[in-house]
Amino acid sequence: MIKLQVIGNLGRDCTVNNVNGRTVINFSVAHTERFRDSATGEMKPRTTWVECAYWTDRTAISPYLKKGTMVYVEGTPDTRSYQTQDGTMKTSLTLRIVNVQLLGARTGDNSGEGSSAPGGNTNSASHSSSSDYTPASDFDGNDDLPF
Repeated sequence: MIKLQVIGNLGRDCTVNNVNGRTVINFSVAHTERFRDSATGEMKPRTTWVECAYWTDRTAISPYLKKGTMVYVEGTPDTRSYQTQDGTMKTSLTLRIVNVQLLGARTGDNSGEGSSAPGGNTNSASHSSSSDYTPASDFDGNDDLPF
């Protein structure tokens, strides 16, 4: 079995589709790394785009999968080669998602949205509902711990 893990930002809002009675959430994740150009010696960015397909009946996460949101996704990769209209051969990487976790909004995001996850919990997994999460409020700060 091959497993691929990606941390990156969504390149577009997700779409929820029904295919043959099954629900699929589609989105793309961009992972950018910096590398040193051997010719010029300067640092340059390299972005890899991963198309994601999350086959699930649990669509509660879909409102939070917005452009710019940082996510962690893992699943099994699938590549396909195709020819563009101009005759160029291209390869696309699709990830069949097994697990997706929201990591937060893009830094510098001025949309005013704040946290991307329900209830402000930015480490929620899609398959465990975090909308009913409430932090413990019985801590009064007066304990006998020496630290």
